[in-house]
Amino acid sequence: MPTDRSAEGKRYLIAGIDTGKTAAIACLDLNGHMVYSAAERFAGLEWFTSKLSSTGIPVIIATDKTRADTTISKLAAIFDSVLFTPNSDISVRKKNEIRSGESVESIHERDALAAARFAYNAYRNKLDQAERLAKRNNFGDSDKLKAMVILKYSIHDVITDAKRGRRLVR
Repeated sequence: MPTDRSAEGKRYLIAGIDTGKTAAIACLDLNGHMVYSAAERFAGLEWFTSKLSSTGIPVIIATDKTRADTTISKLAAIFDSVLFTPNSDISVRKKNEIRSGESVESIHERDALAAARFAYNAYRNKLDQAERLAKRNNFGDSDKLKAMVILKYSIHDVITDAKRGRRLVR
């Protein structure tokens, strides 16, 4: 049966980050559902790290800007996550469209959610493929497979290693 939790009981995440005087975070699970959002004035690296650690295991750290700032780059390194930046800065109009009706408290959370949603959409075909192959191959933890695919592992290799009883990383 598919699960959205790792062996440690934490869910895998796509985390959108908005830095600035007021910082925000928005997290999606690997099925694209929003599972957490928050904003904080004068938040730093410790705040982001704490919120992410308590929410799950981020496999993607995303921003709405083409260039990730230092805090976002450090978060990706701390969590050994993929750093996602869009090809061009996401416009306010696009941020409002991407939200797909999800409610957030502030424009900062909106920006973080748009970053996460944009990253999810960029990986969606691979995630859907991993879901289908997990079902076809009776791979019980489809989110583990999705996380491994995001981290650049071959779907075939992950399924084969699991069937052979090899321990999967992460």
